[in-house]
Amino acid sequence: MNSELRDLKWALVASRHRSLRQAAETLNTRQSTLSRRLHDLECELGVDLFERTTGGTKLTPVGREFLDLARPIVDEADRLFLTFKTRRNGGRWPLRIGICSSLSAGNLRETLAELCRQIADADILLVDGAKVGLLGELAASAIDVAILTSGGGKWNDRVLPLWGERVVVAVQENHPLNSRPAIQWRELCDNRILLTRSGVDSELEQLLSVKAGGSGSLRISYQDVSLDRLLSLVGAGYGVAPLLEGAAGFGCPGVAHRELHGDCGQMRLQFAAYWKETNSSPMLQPFLDLLRARYPDLSVSATSG
Repeated sequence: MNSELRDLKWALVASRHRSLRQAAETLNTRQSTLSRRLHDLECELGVDLFERTTGGTKLTPVGREFLDLARPIVDEADRLFLTFKTRRNGGRWPLRIGICSSLSAGNLRETLAELCRQIADADILLVDGAKVGLLGELAASAIDVAILTSGGGKWNDRVLPLWGERVVVAVQENHPLNSRPAIQWRELCDNRILLTRSGVDSELEQLLSVKAGGSGSLRISYQDVSLDRLLSLVGAGYGVAPLLEGAAGFGCPGVAHRELHGDCGQMRLQFAAYWKETNSSPMLQPFLDLLRARYPDLSVSATSG
């Protein structure tokens, strides 16, 4: 791997640990080697990425900004190497699917399970991310198809409307909201709302912001963590987390899920499949056929082709 790309990857790993020693163990290298490479990277950039104290290591504001930009570059390089190594070793080219929701439950997981049953040697590569980024990767042919929320974003190629998912709220089991059969969106305004910066959370924030008349009226706390860590924070009492029902199957001790209702009942987000007409992946058409078979009432859209 190119040394600069390696340094970016090491910096990302170091950013997830409060200790260079733990980061070095994760990377299977010496702490002194990791420290030297990070220092060289900072010298090359002319900025301090990390603040080093006796209590550990943490990102500086400019370090966080830099690594937020570096993360998708490293992720794409990893996917590129994995794809071509798989092909070189005799494996078929995988169907690269961009997703912005959890697979722990729901329609997407069941669709992929059915694909596996129909095509025993089906090979897929899942790419997680936010909608705008995944549409960009789709346009650049870095992925073959994306399962994303409908509406918004710029896309002028193929779209197949799919399912809708209810919005639910993860709450601590002893939270007063857990006694409700359903939570009204207004009730969230009095609580700290935990969101991540990836997946569908930006869509959920926009949905709630429109209802509340602007995001400034919401107490939103962004967390740069995975779903399991986010739910752990909910269970510890740090706030509530709006999710889609497809993520509700991810169990966490001390956490319950309640439907989120608006003025007209259940709040939902619709999903669709996005792809390029010129895509030549041999696995794409069987996947689209499966989607149409599972959701025949939605496949009559003029844009679905």
